[in-house]
Amino acid sequence: MRSYSDLFRTREFTPLFLSSALHAAASTIGGLAIGTLVYRATESPLLSAVSMFGPQLAQVAGATTLLSAADRLAPRATLTGIALSFAVGTAVMATPGLPVWTVLALIAVLGLVSSLGGGVRWGLLNEILPKEGYLLGRSVFNMVNGLMQITGYMTGAALVTLLSAQVTLATAAVLYLGSALTVRLGMARRAPRATGRPSVAQTWRTNALLWSSPPRRTTYLLLWIPNGLIVGCESLFVSYAPDRAGLLFASAAFGMFVGDVTIGRFVPPAVRCRLGIPYLLLLAAPYLLFALRPGTAVAAVCVAVASVGFGASLIQQEQLMSLTPDELSGHALGLHSSGMLTLQGVSAAVAGAVAQLTSPGAAMTVMALASLATTLTLALVPARRRPARPDPEPESGPAQEPRPGPAAARKPEQTPESA
Repeated sequence: MRSYSDLFRTREFTPLFLSSALHAAASTIGGLAIGTLVYRATESPLLSAVSMFGPQLAQVAGATTLLSAADRLAPRATLTGIALSFAVGTAVMATPGLPVWTVLALIAVLGLVSSLGGGVRWGLLNEILPKEGYLLGRSVFNMVNGLMQITGYMTGAALVTLLSAQVTLATAAVLYLGSALTVRLGMARRAPRATGRPSVAQTWRTNALLWSSPPRRTTYLLLWIPNGLIVGCESLFVSYAPDRAGLLFASAAFGMFVGDVTIGRFVPPAVRCRLGIPYLLLLAAPYLLFALRPGTAVAAVCVAVASVGFGASLIQQEQLMSLTPDELSGHALGLHSSGMLTLQGVSAAVAGAVAQLTSPGAAMTVMALASLATTLTLALVPARRRPARPDPEPESGPAQEPRPGPAAARKPEQTPESA
C-alpha cells in the first residue's frame, strides 16, 4: 500500500477518516472557545491552559482503569458513544452563565470518556489496513487533524469574535454529533479484537507487559514526554497573544501538517528510522526564542517551524507497532494515546503555573528546555537488540485468547521500517 488512493479504496477507511476529521474540528473549535471563555472570566493563564487541555489530564485515570476495553468492546458502538458523549457535554458547556468550576468538571468527565477513543480508533485502523499501510494511513489522519486545526482555529476565532464563545461551543457540539452519525452509519459492525471481560486488573496486567520491554518503554517515553512539554507551550498561546491566539494555533497546525506529509509520504523507510531524534529536537528548539518575547508574526513562524517536528510521532508509532503483537495493538496504541494526552495535560498545567509566576514567554522557554533535555537523555539510552516479535501476552484461561481474524492472522515478521 503505497498511495493515498489505495487507502481510500480500502473498505471502512473513508467513514473512519471522516468521523475523525469531524471530531478534530469539533475539538479545535470547542477548545479555543473554552480557553477564551475561561480566560475572559478569570484572567488566569493557568485556568485557561487547563480548560483547553484539561481532558488530557483525565487520561491517566483511563489509562490505568479502562484500556483493557480498547480491544474488548465493539469498535463501532464505542466510537459512536464517545462522540455522542462529547456532543452532549459540549452542548451543556454552551449554557450561558455556567460557573467556571462546572465547566472544568465537565472537561474532566469528557477526558475520562475519551481515554478509550485512541485505543479503539487506532486499533481499528490497524485492523482495517494491512501492516505496511498503517503508517501511511496514520499520517493521513494526522494531516487531516492538522488541516482541521488550521480551519478550526481560524473558524473558532472568527465565531468567538463575531458571535460568542457559547455559539462557538454549540457549533462544536453539532460537529461531534456529525462524527457520531458518520461512525454509526458508515462503519460495519465488528466483533472485538480480543475476547474476555474488560477489567481494571486486565488493564494493569497488559500495561505491565507492554512496559516490561526496554525498547518499547523507551519508545513510549519518546512518544509522551517531548511532545507533551511542547503542547504545554501551545497551551499558553491564549495568554501570550489573547487577540491573535488563533493565528498561533493555525501556524502550529500548518507545521504539523507539513511534518506529517513529509514523513508519511516522501521520506523512504531507510532514512525515516533515523529522523526520530532530530525531529524531536526541531520540535523544541524554536520555542527558545520566546524568551525574547517576539511579536506575533515572528512567533507564528517559530511555531510553524517547530511543529514540523511533530512528525517524529509517526516514526515512533511505526516502531511501537513493530514491537507489539497484533492482538494487543489497540491496547498498545491506547496506552500511547492516553499517556501522550496525559503528559500534554500535565504540561499545560505546569506551563500555566510557571506563566502565572513569570510570563507566558518565559514559561514557553522553560518547557522547551525541558523537552530538549528529555530528548537528548532518551537518545543516549543504549540500544538493545530486540526480537522480531515480542512474546505474546500470558493468559490465564481461554476467555482471554485473542479473537482470530484479520489482525491476528497477519504475518508476524516485520521490521520497524515496514510496520
